[in-house]
Amino acid sequence: MSHAMSGPRSAPAVPPSTPLPAHGPAPAGGGASGYRGTALVTGASSGIGAAVVGRLAAEGGWRLVLSGRDEARLARIAGQASGTAFAADLTRPGAEARLTRFALDRWGRVDLLVAGAGIGWAGAFGSMPAADLDEVIDVDVRATLRLVRQVVPHMVAAGGGRVVLIGSLAGVVAVRDEAVYSAAKAALAAFADALRYELAPTGVRVTHVVPGVVDTPFFDRRGTPYRRARPRPVPPERVADAVWRAVTRDRDEVFVPGWLSLPARVRGAAPGLYRRLAARFG
Repeated sequence: MSHAMSGPRSAPAVPPSTPLPAHGPAPAGGGASGYRGTALVTGASSGIGAAVVGRLAAEGGWRLVLSGRDEARLARIAGQASGTAFAADLTRPGAEARLTRFALDRWGRVDLLVAGAGIGWAGAFGSMPAADLDEVIDVDVRATLRLVRQVVPHMVAAGGGRVVLIGSLAGVVAVRDEAVYSAAKAALAAFADALRYELAPTGVRVTHVVPGVVDTPFFDRRGTPYRRARPRPVPPERVADAVWRAVTRDRDEVFVPGWLSLPARVRGAAPGLYRRLAARFG
């Protein structure tokens, strides 16, 4: 569905809370047993977000704050993970500030943000309704950037933290009949790089996770099933495993499955050749 936008375009950033709790910044890798930190996961009511919640809960030591639009599913997943649910449509004005304040009021800090909320649309660009175009950009780009803008100052004040952005191979190599979705995920990829450079002196890390096709309700919701023979869909738990490895091993970018980095490298090294291959085999 489309979301009517009203009021201010974005809420002012929530000022960093001071003083922070006495336990100090959580380690980026969380390798030690016991307390690892507070994790905020968006898109947590299904798909990759829900799988990430399950993985963090299985690892233990995380205080979990879950956000998603499906209130009933979110509550069930939060109960299974012993987490706290905050149902929200992050495209609504001020929703990102309310979510951030909720997490800070509850736990005093956010050590890990996994931005997993996202939607897609497939079909010829010329036939894409304007409302659907706006929704893809609002959910996949604007809402994510606004939330990161709220959370990062608190990580900087705490002396560390990690932002994980769930991108897509479509944003790295572009996919036919997914022009706007590809553009939205390409924006996240560029944002991840730029923000990583900016935050390098602060102790806050930025990870870009690049899945290929994932077996989630994503394709049902976009209205077009996945029909390609390659790449084959992977379960969302595999992406959650990659998120965990990225967090524990301090990785800047991770492809899921790993071989998908090959077309990305070919496009970077020989863009003309890649475009010819994509036009033929697309």
